Amino acid sequence: AYCWYNNDEEYFKAMYGALYNWYAVNTNKLCPIGWHLPSDSEWTELINYLGGESVAGGKLKETGDLRWNTPNTAANNQSGFTALPGGYRTNDGGFYYIGSFGYWWSSTEVSSTNAWYRYMFYYFSNVYRNCTNKKLGFSVRCVRD
Repeated sequence: AYCWYNNDEEYFKAMYGALYNWYAVNTNKLCPIGWHLPSDSEWTELINYLGGESVAGGKLKETGDLRWNTPNTAANNQSGFTALPGGYRTNDGGFYYIGSFGYWWSSTEVSSTNAWYRYMFYYFSNVYRNCTNKKLGFSVRCVRD
């Protein structure tokens, strides 16, 4: 239900955390008591509060180029979220886009095989919304109840 990028816990655990499939998200066991994984509507509320999809990414992303590829467009971490580009894991075990993209599950499913997620890219200030197969490995963030 979870792994480290490139299956390398020693190098990636502290820097990016784990990548989880949506089935792990659905267990409601990833967050401490009093916290939960945000729903798709909670993600939308946060993004709207930060000024909308076209600017919220910059306000969520960690600043600089230690982990994000250059140019890390508009990254100012105004929100304190410190979004990191942990990449993702495919359902067949491949790993892609560390340093370029960050992907975060929502707790909202679309169908028996797909769920909503958000992602950010180093080259733009946007936050994007999409749905995909629940077997993929993405990052997660907990929010207070």
